[in-house]
Parts: sequence; structure tokens; C-alpha cells
Amino acid sequence: MAKILDEHVDILLVGDSLGMVVYGMSTTLPVTMDMMIAHGAAVVRGAKHACVVVDMPFGSYQASREQAFANAARIMAETGCDAVKIEGGEALADTIEFLSHRGIPVMAHIGLQPQSVNSVGGFRAQGTTPTTIAQLKRDAKSVADAGAFSCVIEATVESVAAELTRIMPIPTIGIGASPACDGQVLVIDDILGMNAEFMPRFAKKYADLHSIIGKAAKQFSAEVRSRQFPAAENCFGTKPKSKIANSKKK
Repeated sequence: MAKILDEHVDILLVGDSLGMVVYGMSTTLPVTMDMMIAHGAAVVRGAKHACVVVDMPFGSYQASREQAFANAARIMAETGCDAVKIEGGEALADTIEFLSHRGIPVMAHIGLQPQSVNSVGGFRAQGTTPTTIAQLKRDAKSVADAGAFSCVIEATVESVAAELTRIMPIPTIGIGASPACDGQVLVIDDILGMNAEFMPRFAKKYADLHSIIGKAAKQFSAEVRSRQFPAAENCFGTKPKSKIANSKKK
């Protein structure tokens, strides 16, 4: 997947959403360091041009700056990625600064933070009240001042996300935010239409691989049951029928 995407995008974000998309988890909270490292390393092996950023999973950076550095360093060393991403605004600014000053490039993440979904009352839009708007502005300023090189803004009211982009001196990357953001990110499975049961409002399906894969699997199953597959051309030590026919003509 990384090889296919690499020539078309600037950044490949290995998100902890893989817990939900790949492993069928209900949230991103059970995702582990080992899972992020395994997936991150695979993406790095496939990418030649894009900047690869790997999410730090829940519990890997919140305890202390030192914990965050140890785990971020491990992710970078074991995957070869270019940067890590941390969820959190003003409250994590000190950690972002600590990492940035020690050679760990950090992408920040404000707005809806899936790792904090239990404390904010579920997956819901952010920036809907004066209080939350003010907090988002403090978050934006804090992560930029702390040294983050870019910032994801997720599931945030469009006008608020546009304002955050205007005031932030670093690139913003929207997901369910605003077209005014400097870039956009989507889960690749949503882009490819892999899930027929659920599509977030902020996503757009550019293909319908769910149907295509299902059709291919159905045809394969039917050919195996009818013994059409494997045919001679799919076996070793046999000649395809067309070649046998040609040899007889000669």
C-alpha cells in the first residue's frame, strides 16, 4: 500500500486508527507500541519519497516527558520513520518541546483526539462552544510554540479550523476540519471503500474495493468448487492447453 501511495502523497501517516480499521477494535485505546512499530516499519520499507509519520499509541507518552522520549526514540529507531505524532494540545506542549529539542520531530494533533474519546463523551465535533473554541486556540498556539512542525486538526467546526489554520505558523492537516487547512488526510480504507457498513461524514469514497474484492473472492471460490482452478497454466510440470494444441499442429 505504501508503494502505491508514495508517489502521490507528501506524508504517509501510520495512524493508530489501524486498531479499528485493521484489527476491528472499537477504539484506538488497545493499540500497542509493538503494533505501531510493526506497521510503521512496513510503511517505511515501501516509501521512497513521502515523509512517514507514526502515531504514538495511548499510554506511551502521557506519563512523563521522559517516557515520551524513550518511546518516541524507540519508534524512530525501530521503524526508520521521519517523525512521530502526539495527540494533545496545551497539556502536551511541554512534552512536544522536550522531544523537539532532543531531535524528535513531532506532528501535533488537536480537535477531536480519539485517544481521549472516553473523557470527551465520544466521537463528536469540536469547537461548538465559545469555551471549546478558546481552548482550541490555546492548543494551537501552544503546540506551535513548543516546536511541532505541523498539526492535525480533527473533527472541528469548519470556521474554527479555518481560523486555527490562519493563526498557526505551521502547516495544518485537516480531517473532518476545513478545506482551508494546508493539507488533508483520510484513512486509506475509507478512500478505497473497503468498509460497506460505515463511512464517516468527513470521508469520501473514491473507489468501491469492497465490492471488487467480494466479486473476486466469489469467482475464485466458484472456480475452485467447479475445479476450473487451478488450470494447467497454474501448475508446475504441465503445459497449458493452448501450448499443447500448438505443439500438435507443428
